[in-house]
Amino acid sequence: MARAFERPLTRARSAEGFSLAELVVSAAVTSVVSVIMVSGMLRLNDSHTTISNRTDLHAGVRGATELLQHEVSQAGRIVLPAPVTLSGAIAAAGPQTVVVNSTADMFIGEQLVIDSGPAQETVALTNVDTATNTITAAFGNTHLVNAPVTVQGGFGTGIVPTTTTKGSTTNVLKLYGDIHGSGHMVYVEYTCDTVAGNLYRNMVPFTAASKPALTPSHILLSNVWPNPGGTPCFTYQQKTIGGTTYVVDVAITLTLRTQFLDPVTNQFQTETKALLNVSPRNVFDAWQLASLGMTNRIQPMPASVQALLP
Repeated sequence: MARAFERPLTRARSAEGFSLAELVVSAAVTSVVSVIMVSGMLRLNDSHTTISNRTDLHAGVRGATELLQHEVSQAGRIVLPAPVTLSGAIAAAGPQTVVVNSTADMFIGEQLVIDSGPAQETVALTNVDTATNTITAAFGNTHLVNAPVTVQGGFGTGIVPTTTTKGSTTNVLKLYGDIHGSGHMVYVEYTCDTVAGNLYRNMVPFTAASKPALTPSHILLSNVWPNPGGTPCFTYQQKTIGGTTYVVDVAITLTLRTQFLDPVTNQFQTETKALLNVSPRNVFDAWQLASLGMTNRIQPMPASVQALLP
């Protein structure tokens, strides 16, 4: 019997792989794409570093100048930390010592307003005893017990003039008063040291016996650089009336340099911030009063502040 027709068996065709040429081309394309991606990431990282450096620089100088502007504008403000009244009546006019409920922050030479209405007068203190809460002055009127005692006007030297011994300079700004509106007067020094590269801020109560030496804890800004053209950090517009000098305007110029090199330009970035017309309004008001001959609202510099100047 003849054999039935049988289909010949065929071997399954094996899967085909890449040729050597294809592998070389694929590797080359992958390498090019990788290089482009890495290069882009590096450029993006450099740009981020540049922007970060610039942002930190701008934020630092902006914060410092905003604080400077605020404190300069408030310099010369005088306050009593709490309401004050006479604890006893003043029965006759003339120099005498009287008891008040508080002598906090009072000083010799301060001009206080006693009472209100027709009996109101301004007296200059010749003595203050904080232990017994007494003040001494020449009174021109009589006053009842519990008559109010207030203070008005401002410090004519709230920005310490350059004409004062050990006063403000082109790299040290000295000011005092209730600069934060807290009811407590303070003394503040800003020192712009372009050699050490720091802007320091040193603040103590205006009655402090001394001020601390500058330390890293007083650094307000670092990487401070000399200003273009040798412009000083602090310049002052001053007016003199009756032998008293008033600083009516302060110009502040600060130049900062980034802490790190810019990865794109391989140079340090710098920024100069200038505040050219910062007016200490309390000092300015005192100067205007002096221009009108009204001196009983112009407060003298306390002896405690004079002691802090050197």
